Amino acid sequence: MKKRILVGLLIGAMTLGLVACGSDSSSSSGGETASTEEGGESSAAESDAAYIQDKGTLIVGITDFAPMDYKDDTGEWIGFDADMARKVAESMNVDVEFVEIDWDNKILELENKSIDVVWNGMTLTPEVTNAMECTNAYCNNAQVVVVNADVADKYQDVDSLKDLSFAVESGSAGEAAANENGLTSIAVKTQADAVMEVAAGTSDACIIDLLMAGAMIGEGTSYPNLAHTVELTTEEYGIGCRKGSDFAEYINKQLKALYDDGTMQEIAKTYGVQDAVVAQ
Repeated sequence: MKKRILVGLLIGAMTLGLVACGSDSSSSSGGETASTEEGGESSAAESDAAYIQDKGTLIVGITDFAPMDYKDDTGEWIGFDADMARKVAESMNVDVEFVEIDWDNKILELENKSIDVVWNGMTLTPEVTNAMECTNAYCNNAQVVVVNADVADKYQDVDSLKDLSFAVESGSAGEAAANENGLTSIAVKTQADAVMEVAAGTSDACIIDLLMAGAMIGEGTSYPNLAHTVELTTEEYGIGCRKGSDFAEYINKQLKALYDDGTMQEIAKTYGVQDAVVAQ
C-alpha cells in the first residue's frame, strides 16, 4: 500500500510539473494539461499513468521479436523489452499483460486503449514520433540484409542487392529501408516470418533488425546457414505511448533509475544486447 501511495504521489508531481512547464505535444488531441469544463469536471486529458495504475494492469503491445519479446519453452513472454516492461509495471505496483498485435495497427491499438504502450524494439521514425508520445531512445539498432551464408560474400553493397527478392515485415523499418533503396520486396506478418522466407528459399533475402539477426541467425542459432551483410540504416529504439500521454515521461524516469543502478545493463546482458543500450 505504501508503495502504491508513493507511486501515486510521483505521478501526481510529474503531472503538475508538466502543467507548469508545458509540453512539445500540447497541440495534440487533448494536450498535456487538464482543462476544467463547466461544472468542474476535468476533460479527457487526465493522467495516463494514473489511468494505468487505477486499472491495475499495464498492457504492452508486442510482436514475436527475439531478443526483445519472445516466448520461452513454457509459453511465457521474455526478452529485453519484456523484462524491462515488467520492471516498470513493478514500480507502479500493477500487473503486466503482453498482447501480440498486428504491427500495422499499433497506433490504432494505442488510441483505442487496447494496449497502453508499444514496447517492442520500435524504431523512432518520423511516422512513429508524430503519431505517438515516445520515450527517449534506449537502444541503438540497424536494418540489415540477411542472405544464405554461402552467397553472403556476393552482397556487400546496395547495388549488389538490386536483383534480389526480399521479405520484410509489413509496416516495419525494414520495409521502409527496402522502399528507400528501390529493392523488390513482399510484406509478411513478422520479422521471424521474413527470416523463414529466406531459409525456405521463397525469398532471396530479408531485411530485419540487427539485434534480431544477432539472436536468430548464424552459428548456434536456429538458422546457422544464414548471415547478415549490408547495413541499410542506423536507428534508435523507443517506447510508444498515446499521443499527449504523461506515461512516456514516467517511463523515462524509470529507465534512468534502472540504468543508474545497473539493472538495465544486467537485463541486457541476459539477452546479448548490452552493447546496444543507450545511456539514460
